[in-house]
Amino acid sequence: MARKVVIFGATGSVGTSALNVIRRHRDRFNVVGISANANVEKLAAIAGEFAVENVAIGDERALAGRERLFSGGTNFFCGESGLCELASLAEMDSVLMAIVGTAGIGPTMAAIGSKKTVLLASKEVLVVAGKFICEHARKNGVPLLPIDSEHNGIFQCLRGGDAAHVDRLVLTASGGPFRSFSAEDMKNVSVEQALRHPTWAMGKKITIDSATMANKGLEVMEARWLFDVPGERIDVLIHPESIVHAMVRFCDGSVVAQMCPTNMEFPIAHCLFYPERCPSAPQTVDFAAQKSLNFFNPSTERFPSLSLARQCLNSANNACAVFQGANSVAVEKFLDGKIKFPQIWEIVAETLNTYDGEAMVSVESCMESVAKAVKIAKTIAVRMEKF
Repeated sequence: MARKVVIFGATGSVGTSALNVIRRHRDRFNVVGISANANVEKLAAIAGEFAVENVAIGDERALAGRERLFSGGTNFFCGESGLCELASLAEMDSVLMAIVGTAGIGPTMAAIGSKKTVLLASKEVLVVAGKFICEHARKNGVPLLPIDSEHNGIFQCLRGGDAAHVDRLVLTASGGPFRSFSAEDMKNVSVEQALRHPTWAMGKKITIDSATMANKGLEVMEARWLFDVPGERIDVLIHPESIVHAMVRFCDGSVVAQMCPTNMEFPIAHCLFYPERCPSAPQTVDFAAQKSLNFFNPSTERFPSLSLARQCLNSANNACAVFQGANSVAVEKFLDGKIKFPQIWEIVAETLNTYDGEAMVSVESCMESVAKAVKIAKTIAVRMEKF
């Protein structure tokens, strides 16, 4: 029987990759719902191709007057409440959550409450509210299947041993376009340079986060909650080839690594088919052609975002949520040409020094910390724009 899937963020890069996997295995999956924030035209094209009856629009203003793009029997869901309603559809089995930003938190909680399997690509969901999302999932017996290549790699590696025997988790990073730059070199890098990722094709926000290594800091935060491992036992290694996505070292010293090409369809297919394996792959690793695999430690002096993220994990408050809010503002300002590249982490650091969030007591408190951090970071950014 075909699995019935709802794809949130269907028009983005992860959603597009998921649809590519489903196209190759139409007998195994039935897309019963899709969402986008505002790209109505692309959403309508997807709905037409996959005969999707349930469509959600985050920004309901974008839908006004465009209902005619969809078939007459389409059910529309709008705004935050509409996204949560779509995440609770009785007829679906799995939710693939690929919404950018904190807008994915509400629908993820709703899907878990409806006991739907969650395939999670929205890193902000765990960065901001990981403690409560994971508690909610355990309480409801709902599996959280990670789509991020690094977390999916750890998830696969953990099948090679008992979780109680885990010594350390290792996340790899390409190092981004500036892994060999000095701190002085990075002072004047352009937006265009920062968007030239050496191995992955991704959206602008995550590409800039990779360039600052904030993305790896966010992934450490995610892994802490997803795998219930303290941050001090989660390592990061630069691996320019991006073939090894993650490793797990067990207490006996054995290390299990997960490897595949730099193609998001691999972790997506793994989660869509789980606990089975996808019966085919678009490509695989040619080790003879690869010749070498290199690893080295990241420089926290040149990439302070990583150490700032680790500091947040040691806070009793919602510091991770503050990091998320401040970083989102700083990246936006850099992309708009308002600040220099190093000022991204300077804004985050100053925001954290000013405010480390409320006590970690609820999802609502986490969201409040994000909102306050955004306001503080915007004020700091305006001041920096003048110099």
